[in-house]
Amino acid sequence: MLQANDELWGESNRQAQYMKIAIIGTRGVPGRYGGFETLAEQLAIRLSDRGHQVSVYCRLAFTSSSDNFDSRVRRIILPGLPSKYFDTVFHTLLSVLHVITTDSDVALICNVANSPFAWIPRLFGVPTALNVDGLDRKRRKWNLLGRSYLYLCELLSLITPSRLITDSFFIRRYFRDRYGVDADVIAYGANCPTVSADANGYELPAGPYALCVNRFEPENNIDLVLKAYQQVSTDWPLVIVGGNPYDPAYERELRAMGDSRVVFTGPIYGEGYWELQRNAEIFVSAAEVGGTHPSLVEAMAAGNPILYFDNPENRETVDEAGVGFSASPADLANKLHWLIESPTARSVISRFARDRAASVFSWDTITRQYEQLLSEICGKTVGRQPFEVANQPES
Repeated sequence: MLQANDELWGESNRQAQYMKIAIIGTRGVPGRYGGFETLAEQLAIRLSDRGHQVSVYCRLAFTSSSDNFDSRVRRIILPGLPSKYFDTVFHTLLSVLHVITTDSDVALICNVANSPFAWIPRLFGVPTALNVDGLDRKRRKWNLLGRSYLYLCELLSLITPSRLITDSFFIRRYFRDRYGVDADVIAYGANCPTVSADANGYELPAGPYALCVNRFEPENNIDLVLKAYQQVSTDWPLVIVGGNPYDPAYERELRAMGDSRVVFTGPIYGEGYWELQRNAEIFVSAAEVGGTHPSLVEAMAAGNPILYFDNPENRETVDEAGVGFSASPADLANKLHWLIESPTARSVISRFARDRAASVFSWDTITRQYEQLLSEICGKTVGRQPFEVANQPES
């Protein structure tokens, strides 16, 4: 519960109101898939800490009624479809039809693919905030039909929700320049736990290693990382965390590219995941599409020196906490070799990473921003002032 002596509270907090918040469009909590699921988990717990009543809509295939999760959070488990093309929209349609039967004050809907449904709760007095993340239609995994649908969803996102959210100033500029529509910017968060744990049964490498965490999808360029590592003379292992339940053939293709130094762990979550992050010497991310990539923020929170695919979104996220590389395996190989051979550079970049994660991307910061935005949308007074993001780029 909120404490009366919280330094953030002022006189207005005596009339503070608590919200009933629905989070829709993720696979559910606890987070076992990607960034939106972790966002839902962190927001649900932390908003509950602040006295709000939070419901999270979960997909049956990714959650179970027996899961050990914060009992204050109401988990509404509904069915999905075993299809990467229809699972999200089918589950979200069921979710919004359910939420209109509740007394929710406001709904946070995740994923631009769900924009066709963001108007439905509004008809029944439940305002909606839609987090579009990045430009999902540019992901190479989508065929022409998928890209066309997501472009339509991008257009609908301009009109269907009460407010539009993105996690990147670069994406906000895109919406402003292309459509003349402004969006609220709330980044992704990360707080690295300090408690040590085994990596979900996975034995950590005995010495230094490089770490790569991403779903196995074409736009995340795991193949680029593997090709680059083949050109680096080192005995450091390359630990790759991730998988693709929708495309096992592509996963097998990537696994076949790894040499004896490459260790594929499959998906790892929770404390085991953070143990891998804490013990890594270098973090490599070759994701080329999206806004603020969760794994980048989490790597910074763990103090990892970062090598990142150099595009505007990643550059905005990492700033001085890493070194960019191009789409050339040779360029990544050269920078990997340099960083492996430069412990001083790793130490300096690591310090920048921790400082940036703490000042810009802490979950407490992100939760305060969501709380303020959701309260504005539904007309409640939560008694908190907007929390400014440090080092905001010019917009």
